Amino acid sequence: EVQLQASGGGLVQAGGSLRLSCATSGFTFDDYEIGWFRQTPGKEREGVSCISRRDENTYYADSVKGRFTFSSDNAKATVYLQMNNLKPEDTAVYYCAAEIFCGPLGIYSNHGRDYWGEGTQVTVSS
Repeated sequence: EVQLQASGGGLVQAGGSLRLSCATSGFTFDDYEIGWFRQTPGKEREGVSCISRRDENTYYADSVKGRFTFSSDNAKATVYLQMNNLKPEDTAVYYCAAEIFCGPLGIYSNHGRDYWGEGTQVTVSS
């Protein structure tokens, strides 16, 4: 059974940092694109960052480039999202997902073929 468990969210002041973790199990870690998404009430889910297994590149939404860094630890089957210089507009529930679309054209759900973990709340106060 594929499982993803996100953690590390919390409340932080604007300009602060958080690191999210996503522990995975139930699949070969290198087989799937893995990424981070976020969602706020009333807004569409947004792809934030991901790693492509096709080219081993990481990709970012324009809104987080230069502030967020995606990394992975193959030995732990865990991915991370280091978030620096956080802004109030980064407030959202953050989710990690596997077998997504990840590449230079964007970060998207694979509509039913992907796997999702429970989200972790990130709140940035101004």
